[in-house]
Amino acid sequence: MAITKYLGTETEFGITVVGRPEFNPVLASSLVVNAYSADGRNRARWDYEDEDPLRDARGFAQPGAHEPAPEDDIGLANSILTNGARFYVDHAHPEYSSPEVSNPRDAVVWDKAGERILEIAATRAAPLLPGHDDRQPGRILITKNNTDGKGAAYGMHENYIVDRATPFGEIVRQLTPFFISRQPLVGAGRVGSEFASAEVDYQVTQRADFFEVEVGLETTLKRPIINTRDEPHADPDRFRRLHVIIGDANMSEVCTYLKLGSTALVLSMVEDGFLPDALSVANPVKTLHEVSHDLSCAKTIALKDGRRVRPTELQWHYLEWARKWADQHDAPEWAADLMATWERVLTQLETDPMGLDGVVDWVTKYRIMQRYVDRDGLDWDDEKLKLIDIQYHDVRQDKGLYNKLVAGGRIETMVEESEVQRAITAPPSDTRAYFRGRCLEKFRDSVTAAGWDSMIFDVGGETLQRVPMMDPARGTEAVVGDLIDRCDTARQLLDAIRA
Repeated sequence: MAITKYLGTETEFGITVVGRPEFNPVLASSLVVNAYSADGRNRARWDYEDEDPLRDARGFAQPGAHEPAPEDDIGLANSILTNGARFYVDHAHPEYSSPEVSNPRDAVVWDKAGERILEIAATRAAPLLPGHDDRQPGRILITKNNTDGKGAAYGMHENYIVDRATPFGEIVRQLTPFFISRQPLVGAGRVGSEFASAEVDYQVTQRADFFEVEVGLETTLKRPIINTRDEPHADPDRFRRLHVIIGDANMSEVCTYLKLGSTALVLSMVEDGFLPDALSVANPVKTLHEVSHDLSCAKTIALKDGRRVRPTELQWHYLEWARKWADQHDAPEWAADLMATWERVLTQLETDPMGLDGVVDWVTKYRIMQRYVDRDGLDWDDEKLKLIDIQYHDVRQDKGLYNKLVAGGRIETMVEESEVQRAITAPPSDTRAYFRGRCLEKFRDSVTAAGWDSMIFDVGGETLQRVPMMDPARGTEAVVGDLIDRCDTARQLLDAIRA
């Protein structure tokens, strides 16, 4: 039986010091991350002991797998937040890794909280820029997108806890066509391409053109459709963490919800051996690019068995089997609503993709740009359109184009701003993130280090005390909430846990 799908997102945000393009992005990112914890109270470091980013799900490890993580060189630019998230510098970008959640709606809430955290952090960091003064104030622009338009791409990754017993090869077979065909439902959209071979005015996704292989361990070079990193952040005998790097960073709440929820359902079906033989795509990488370049969403793609189908037909295949699976299994309570959203978006894609204006990012942004093209006679490589592309992803609530559309009632949203504001500081209640976040909030001075699967306390004595957190389902408010409330010190908490 499929296990509960615990979910999470990791987003590398674009960063620019306005008016100072030469400013070092690593330094700028460090200023942003450190500024968010400028009160100096967060002394806990990130615990890398159980992390091994070069261990491969195919059963081997790349050379150098145990080298120190590059983030160690950043010093204090690595915060563990009271909402259970990690906020740090990665590859010259500020990165927000959301806490573990148990359902796709909560994934939307804590993902959106990351945008608010970046907005706050950038505002706090601006006065710290070297040379900043009242006459020449600095400004740091943060964008939730995936490319600078000059050849560099940065990632948005999804994480799913899956059953270790599930053959990884079956995950590859079933998810490759799923990821290729889901692009029109959840793409963030972009103007053009950095690659001369891709002569497109506008395309469905920001990331597709940067992918070169079907399966592999890399995340920054030779990017694979299926990433094989085997770093479970949980009990490795029971769990695997599927590290998905193929998706875009979405502003749309519907896209985030659909992206994570549909993938979680497909993984559940794979675990249960419920899906029929995979509808294998003949040339996965080439097809990935072609689907992203097709705004009609109607061009067919070749399968290995010789048939040609539309991407939406592949998605209908997965949706129809998801419905069958839900009828015959103990499906999560969110499954029915997720499948209804999946059906609604698919139906509109087949009828008229432009009808998803205000729902799906790539359509919403395209419609804005198309109005400028029609009104002003612009070519699609005009700098004004490239500026709109960036402005759509600006995380500032009063300046970002997406956020202004939300304020004007032009965007379909799913969660209340009050929920997002609470999630900036509060963890989810029904995963181990609750224990992590509450301990950091209440016993901050005693927390020496933390990771996804453990916390390390210093309560005096000769040795530090490690509390393992190997199961994402444990450490919830229902289990430890009262215990944390009644303990005044970390020592009392540890004594109670051992009792």
